[in-house]
Amino acid sequence: MDAKKTIINKLSKQESFMVDMATQIWENPQIALEETFASDLQANALREQGFTVEQDVAQMPTAFVASWGSGAPIIGILGEYDALPGLSQTISTTKEPIVDAGPGHGCGHNLYGTAGLGAAIAVKEVMEAEGISGTIRYYGCPAEETLVGKTFMAKHGLFDDLDASITWHPGSTNSLTMGSSAALNSFKVNFHGVASHAGATPHLGRSALDAAQLFDVGVNYLREHVIPEARMHTVITNGGEAPNVVPALAQTWMYVRAPNRQYVDEIYERVLAIAEGACLMTGTTHDIDFLTGCYDYLANKVVSDVMYENLKMIDGSMEFTAEEIKFSKELQTTFPEGSLRNDIRGTIANTEGTTEETFERPLVGEVLKHSANPPAMGGSTEVADVSHITPTVQITTVCWPMGTPIHNWQTVAASGSSIGMKGMMFSAKAMALTAYDLLTDADTLAKAHEEFKAVKKGQPYVSPLPDDAYPH
Repeated sequence: MDAKKTIINKLSKQESFMVDMATQIWENPQIALEETFASDLQANALREQGFTVEQDVAQMPTAFVASWGSGAPIIGILGEYDALPGLSQTISTTKEPIVDAGPGHGCGHNLYGTAGLGAAIAVKEVMEAEGISGTIRYYGCPAEETLVGKTFMAKHGLFDDLDASITWHPGSTNSLTMGSSAALNSFKVNFHGVASHAGATPHLGRSALDAAQLFDVGVNYLREHVIPEARMHTVITNGGEAPNVVPALAQTWMYVRAPNRQYVDEIYERVLAIAEGACLMTGTTHDIDFLTGCYDYLANKVVSDVMYENLKMIDGSMEFTAEEIKFSKELQTTFPEGSLRNDIRGTIANTEGTTEETFERPLVGEVLKHSANPPAMGGSTEVADVSHITPTVQITTVCWPMGTPIHNWQTVAASGSSIGMKGMMFSAKAMALTAYDLLTDADTLAKAHEEFKAVKKGQPYVSPLPDDAYPH
């Protein structure tokens, strides 16, 4: 217990350093695979703290791995720092971009990576002071928003020697993430035809756009014959240049999602057959640009129980000022209709003992008990790939008011505010305490691996990425 109090005290002393780092990253947002500012800032800070840092890993210049210590157990903390395009915003309750159409941290990743970094430093200092054996590792993971960072890091084996991994995500509640996520393939189908004058000699042309449209029709007919939980999202990113030219090139970008990797793989093969059929009907050809793929998330209950106890240990440290509550209430008035109710319903489904009355406050600072049988999430995360390699735990903490629509300007405003910083510090403490437990309690770590092996049933992690895939 004394060591845990020391960890909390160390993080409290680091707060100004961490808030400054999170603020700098918020003020210098960069989109996926371009996060040079945040990556260098964090890598250099960890070097100064005695970590061995390897940058430019897994074919990504903004990806890095920082390690301190030696030998087992090896505990990894995952961090992210990419922003989203078009979401530039001041810390305000009205829409006020700093840079028109500029990027912004609409998912709170300025907080995400900084919390993980702070937790790793605090654990390192206690390991050093107490002579604790093992390794603490921080992963600088780029491009989460495009589901590229961790998938390529996993493909390159960077998580293979971990005994456990720990992460979090900014949110509107303090709770564990126990529900599964959707496995996914993201890919582009490039259709190639023959250009011709659409008025004078259309018979000499072969329309790539026709192929793209027929492909879309075929996918729509497929929807009836896949499992109800599957999702197929399609946009035509290139449909030609002018009506009087038969399009020689068209492109469709598609996501295939399903509850697990096996279903995604099966549906993906059927989608590829539809693309081939569209080409046969139009006399065109096609190729596939495979962007990324990820697994479904596996929450490890043993490690999650450890994390929950640590969350409860520091419960009460999230208190909000009258100014923060006022800011949150004003921000809530700008949310899209139904956003607050949707968040409340989702939280009730994922927790125990909560009702709509629990969320009459805009900021709910206590730790919520997670549901034993949470519903699966409709979205996808590449934390899932790590969870198929090693026992993994993930939490959310209050960084935004209830109902805040992620990937929106309101999230950017909250993520740069004192509310976001408080959530960041809360998560850093919980992650650091959990990392300490896993480093010092061999029995708990062994039980986590027993659970992991039972769930995996001997199935090894196989990257969903083709051999020739590259991050882009």
